[in-house]
Amino acid sequence: MRLRCAVLDDFQRVATEIADWSPVADDVDVVSFDTHFGDEDALAAALAGFDIVVTLRERVAFPASLIARLPRLRLIVASGMRNSVIDYAAAEAHGVTVCGTASSSTPPVELTWALILGLARGIVREGNGLREGGPWQQTVGADLHGRRLGLLGLGKIGSRVAAVGLAFGMRVSAWSRNLTRERADEVGVELAPSKEALLRDADFVSVHLALGDRTRGLLGPAELALLKPTAYLINTSRAAIVDQDALLAALHEGRIAGAGVDVFDTEPLPAGHPMRTAPRLLATPHLGYVSQANYATYYGQAVEAIRAHLDGSPVRRLPVAPAPQVQAVPTRSDSAGRS
Repeated sequence: MRLRCAVLDDFQRVATEIADWSPVADDVDVVSFDTHFGDEDALAAALAGFDIVVTLRERVAFPASLIARLPRLRLIVASGMRNSVIDYAAAEAHGVTVCGTASSSTPPVELTWALILGLARGIVREGNGLREGGPWQQTVGADLHGRRLGLLGLGKIGSRVAAVGLAFGMRVSAWSRNLTRERADEVGVELAPSKEALLRDADFVSVHLALGDRTRGLLGPAELALLKPTAYLINTSRAAIVDQDALLAALHEGRIAGAGVDVFDTEPLPAGHPMRTAPRLLATPHLGYVSQANYATYYGQAVEAIRAHLDGSPVRRLPVAPAPQVQAVPTRSDSAGRS
């Protein structure tokens, strides 16, 4: 009996073209969906006849209630090796294997700089004006050289964003709760003494933190009020880190120069949502991970995961187990001291 595989949110209709699906062609029929299912009932109805689901990032949640409604489901392949919206316990209880794929940090780094440069030089406004017969030169660009770039987070993505800022001649500082001076020195940036200091001093603030209990709502009304009126805020990380209503208020009231946003509380963003029309906002539809190389990895490794599942040897299973804590063996002198 042939299996059926659903590929969700294939908006560009490239999933079956950008990777080679021939390794599973004899066993699996692949159906891609180019529209988003916005609620559990619609999703359950659409996926009722499928054994395998390939899903992108964390856009589609798989709670216990949904998994229970999909008795045929045996494999979920999610892009990336971390996914917070899949109920792994429910998946295991219903005999569903969950696998991930590799994901490059390069595309979100590049998009971050596309947003920074687009804001600083008024690219959209000037480009549209030129095409539409508008005024010749409408804006005076903000300089990068000599300005301060403040990074919230200095991990894999944040450190690469920092390197580009340094190449532009920017003064770069970073802050996160666990960031050490040694790590900042390693990347070649300044360690901000506090989140508040970073926000007050920066000309551009870019968010590169994972979403968790400690980062949800990290930038609320009080924090956004610390930004200079000439400052720009960029968020290509997770929407919930920045209070969306507070950001909209700051943009409408002109309390910051602008914002570049690639992530939203609801995705896809509904028609008529205020983030679609806010002033001083350069917004993109969550393109951070969307690139040819990343998609080739996502779907290519999804095919590998499906083939491995069919062969009874799953690969890249999620959730990834934490590394075991290795207890150091006491030295002779340690042992003697504890006797």
